[in-house]
Amino acid sequence: MTTSLRVAVLLLVSTVAAAQTRPVAAEDYFAFEALSDPHFSPDGSTIAYVVTTVDQKQNRRRSEIWTVAADGSREPMLLTTSPQSSNSPRWSPDGKSMAFVSSRPAAGDGDAPKSQIWLLPLSGGEARRLTNLTNGVNSFQWSPDGRKLVVVGRSGPSDEAKSPSDVRHYKHSSYKFNDSGWFDDKRTHLWVVDVANGRSSQLTSGDEWNDSDPQWSPDSQKIAFVSDRTGKAFDEGHNTDVWVISATGGSLTKISDHEEGDSSPRWSPDGQTIAFLSAVPEKSHARIWLAPAAGGGASKTAADNVDLIPSQLRWAEAGKALFFETGYRGTSQIFRVDLAARKASAVTSGDRTYRAYDVSDKTAKLAYAINDPTHLDDLYVSDLTGKNPRQVTHLNAALFKQLNLVSVERVPYKGADGWDVDGFLMKPINWQAGKSYPMILSIHGGPAGQYGFDWYHEFQVYTSRGWAVFFTNPRGSTGYGEKFERGIELNWGGNDYMDVMNGVDAALAKYSWIDRDRLGVTGGSYGGFMTNWILGHPYRDVVFKAAVTIRSISNFVSDDGTRDGAYGHADDFGGDIFANYPLYWDRSPLKYVKNVKTPTLVLHSDNDFRVPIEQGEQWFRALRHFGVEAEIVFFPRENHNLTRTGEPKHLVESLNWQVYWFDKYLNGNANAQPPDAPARKASTSNQDR
Repeated sequence: MTTSLRVAVLLLVSTVAAAQTRPVAAEDYFAFEALSDPHFSPDGSTIAYVVTTVDQKQNRRRSEIWTVAADGSREPMLLTTSPQSSNSPRWSPDGKSMAFVSSRPAAGDGDAPKSQIWLLPLSGGEARRLTNLTNGVNSFQWSPDGRKLVVVGRSGPSDEAKSPSDVRHYKHSSYKFNDSGWFDDKRTHLWVVDVANGRSSQLTSGDEWNDSDPQWSPDSQKIAFVSDRTGKAFDEGHNTDVWVISATGGSLTKISDHEEGDSSPRWSPDGQTIAFLSAVPEKSHARIWLAPAAGGGASKTAADNVDLIPSQLRWAEAGKALFFETGYRGTSQIFRVDLAARKASAVTSGDRTYRAYDVSDKTAKLAYAINDPTHLDDLYVSDLTGKNPRQVTHLNAALFKQLNLVSVERVPYKGADGWDVDGFLMKPINWQAGKSYPMILSIHGGPAGQYGFDWYHEFQVYTSRGWAVFFTNPRGSTGYGEKFERGIELNWGGNDYMDVMNGVDAALAKYSWIDRDRLGVTGGSYGGFMTNWILGHPYRDVVFKAAVTIRSISNFVSDDGTRDGAYGHADDFGGDIFANYPLYWDRSPLKYVKNVKTPTLVLHSDNDFRVPIEQGEQWFRALRHFGVEAEIVFFPRENHNLTRTGEPKHLVESLNWQVYWFDKYLNGNANAQPPDAPARKASTSNQDR
C-alpha cells in the first residue's frame, strides 16, 4: 500500500468514526458516572469504591458503594441500595463487614435524618445504623483491632440550650467559610464509638477550635489528630498542630514543632513515628516531616530535594516507604519516598491524572483512579512500582462511545523573563486544514493550581461548538516547583499576565488556522481576575471579541476584608491592605475598567464567600457605566464552587451561559438565546398552518 493510499484510508476511517459520534453537550453532565474513594479489603482481593451519579429530576447527586475484584476476575457489584447516598466505605479489619456514612432514615428519625455510620455484614443481611450523634457524622476510621471507631462530628452550646434569637453573633474575625456558609456555635470534635453496642463517648471538646483528621495508633490505644489550640483559630490563626490523645481521653501530647500549619498525621506501622505535612516557612511548599510518636523530639524531613506539593500521605512496605499524590507539570502522579535513601521518585507517569490511590501491603498492589482529556475516572490496579496496570472498571464507556472527544496537545513556550511555561491546545471537533476557527483562552483559578491532562467537560463543549481552546500554566501555578509558584508574589497582573499573553502569541504563531479576529477569554476566581485584567490591559494587536468572567476578583480593596479568609493576600502584596493599600488598588482590575471594550458576561453566585458577590457586581456596573456591552447572571444558593459542585441544573446552566455568550460574539449569532429565555410555544393557528 502506498503512503498516499494509507493516508486516504486513515482519513476515511476517522471521518466515518466522527460521523458515528455526536458533539459533547453541557447536558451530558447529567449522565456522567464519577468514581471516588477506592479502598482495598484487608486481604487485598477486593476494592470498594464510590460511584456518584446525578438524579436530574431531583436536581441532586446520589452516591452508591460498589466492589470489584482487584484482579479484574469479576464484574463490579453494587453493594448499597438506598434512595439516600452512601459514602466513605471502610472495611472492618477482619474483612467481615463494611462501615459507611449515609443519611438514610431509621426508626424514630425526624424529617431530616443526619448522616450516620451504618454497618453492613458482608455475609448477608441488612445494614444497621451504628451511631446516633446529634449533629451527624463527618468522617470516621476503624481502630486496627476492629473494636472501635473514631468519629468526627460537631457539637456546641446550642445542642443543650437553644438561643431565643435568630441573629448571627460573632466574637472572632473568622465567621464564614465558602463551603459551609455562616458559622454557627458548633465546632468539629472527636468521638470514640464501640462497634459492639454503638455507644459513643466524646473525646475532645472546646469552643475555640476544631479537631480533625483522627488517626489510630497501630495498637489501637491512641489517636493522633490536628487542631489549632492557640486560641486564635478563628482570628486569622493558621498554626494547626499534630496532637496525640489516649483513646479513653486525657491530656494531649504535642507532636509537631512548627509555628506554621501542620496536617495529615500518619502513624508508622511500628507505632514509633508519626509522619505529617507542614510548610516551613509558611507559604512555602509543604514537606513530609517525621516526629517521634511519644512527643518531645524534634521533627525532621523525610526526603531531600523534593520540590513538590505532597498530599494523601500514607505508609507502605512495612514502614520502609511513604506514598503521596502530587501535581507534576500538567499531570498528577503518585510518588514514593524511600525513607532509607531519603529520596522521592515517581511511581506513575504519562500525560494523565492519577488520584484517589490506596495501597495493599498484603498483596503489594496499588489501586488508583485515572482520567485524561478524553476519559473520566476509572479504577486501575498495578504493582507498587506502577508496573503491570490493569483496568478494573469501565464507567461511562457506553456514553463516551457516542461522543466526539478531543485530545490535548502540550504547547511549551517562553514566558516573561524567558521562563519555561506550558500551554495546552484542543482543536475544534472535525477540524479541517484550510479552514479558520475561533479560539477561547481559558485561565485556571488559584493561582495555585494547574491545567493539563485532565478531564474538562467545559472544554469538550467548547470544541464541540467549533472553537479551539488554549489554556496555560503561568507562574503562580503548581506542579513546576516552589520558585515558579511563588513567582507571582508582588506581581499579580505583571509577569503572570505576560506568561498568559506570550502563550496566546505562541498559539497564534503555531496554529495559523486560528482566527485572530475571533478570540474569546474566560476564567474563574484567579482566572476571573486575570480575565478582567486582560480586558483592561490591551496587548499589542490581540483583541478579544468576547469574555466570560466567573466568580472573579475586580477590587482587592473591598475583597480583602469581606472574603472568608480575611486579609489573605498579605504574602502576595507584601503586607495586608493597611500596610500596602496602594498596591492593592493598583492590582485591582477595576482601576483599569475604562480601558475595556470587550463584551463581557459576568457569572457569580449568591453565596460566594471566597470572592464575594460584590466583586461581580462592581465589575458589571463599571462596565455598563463605561458603555461596555455586559450582562450579569446571579446563581441562587450557590457558592464559589458552582462549576464544580453546584446544583446539577445550575452547573449545566452555567456552561450554557458561556456557550450563549461566545456563540453571540465569536460566531456573530445575533439570534443566540440565553438559557433563561422562555421556550417558544408552537403555534397552532390556521394562519401559521
